[in-house]
Amino acid sequence: MTGPDAAEVLDLLDWRRRIAELYARVRVENDPARGWTLWRETRDRMFRTHPQSPLATQARASFAGLAYFDYDPRWRATATLRPGDALHLEIPTSGEDPMAIERVGVLTLEVAGAAVELEAYWLTSYGGGLFVPFRDATAGNTTYGAGRYLLDTVKGADLGAENGAVVLDFNFAYNPSCSYDPAWVCPLAPPANRLDIAIEAGERL
Repeated sequence: MTGPDAAEVLDLLDWRRRIAELYARVRVENDPARGWTLWRETRDRMFRTHPQSPLATQARASFAGLAYFDYDPRWRATATLRPGDALHLEIPTSGEDPMAIERVGVLTLEVAGAAVELEAYWLTSYGGGLFVPFRDATAGNTTYGAGRYLLDTVKGADLGAENGAVVLDFNFAYNPSCSYDPAWVCPLAPPANRLDIAIEAGERL
């Protein structure tokens, strides 16, 4: 049995380092809209040029940039994490096998005049980290049908905290890698995080 290719390991390490650095720059930007523009531009560049881009290799040369809704500050808020009983779950993925996670609580917030509750999960199967996937009423129409991600801190996608509350900004919602290339296997939004409202913010189809 051979181990993983060394070049691929280093490329993946570089991708994660760059994403972590990007979110660190976004967190210290005083203007969230400017931080969002930086996030968009950096993601486009990495998708186009990085060896670990989620895009299939043949799609990179013609890649013209990811599509987003316009930035809307109404979709940014801080969320209180309400602790709950720890619960082991097996959530669906884009592949054949589910992924093991632990529910750590419920994030409650108000955005664009709507009260929202999202379960927060801890990824136990690789590395740990807070994970917040969701699916809303735009799914399958203007956004990816299986849902999007708000936070995945093990991979650096973390907007930080303010006064002990978690920053959630749906303008930074992004598609899982499997939306670009089915070769990737991604965890999908479980039933508790499937929202009835239309969140017209973040990455779109």
